[in-house]
Amino acid sequence: QVQLVESGGGLVQAGGSLRLSCAASGRTFSTYAMGWFRQAPGKEREFVAAISWNSDRLYYTSSVKGRFTISRDNAKNTVYLQMNSLKPEDTAVYYCNAGSNSGSVNYTPGGSWGQGTQVTVSS
Repeated sequence: QVQLVESGGGLVQAGGSLRLSCAASGRTFSTYAMGWFRQAPGKEREFVAAISWNSDRLYYTSSVKGRFTISRDNAKNTVYLQMNSLKPEDTAVYYCNAGSNSGSVNYTPGGSWGQGTQVTVSS
């Protein structure tokens, strides 16, 4: 089992930036893919971005392409989500997820989730 702790959320104006972090423990971090999801009030949790174990493959949902960047530091057991040009519709609780595969071909979510961090974008 993997333990995940997110940080970096907050309140920002439209057009601003935030950087989310997710620290992982409990399993060899460098062997599995990592992902970010988000859930807005009244909506289902949705995929945002994912990164393969060695950072060779990146996956993004279309609405964040060109604005968000996912990265990881295997030496620090941490995955990041740099969010630029934020929009009010990006407002949600953001969760990181430990993938159930390496992410070299696709991303399959695993059963480990963080507690979430709130991102609020004001217009």
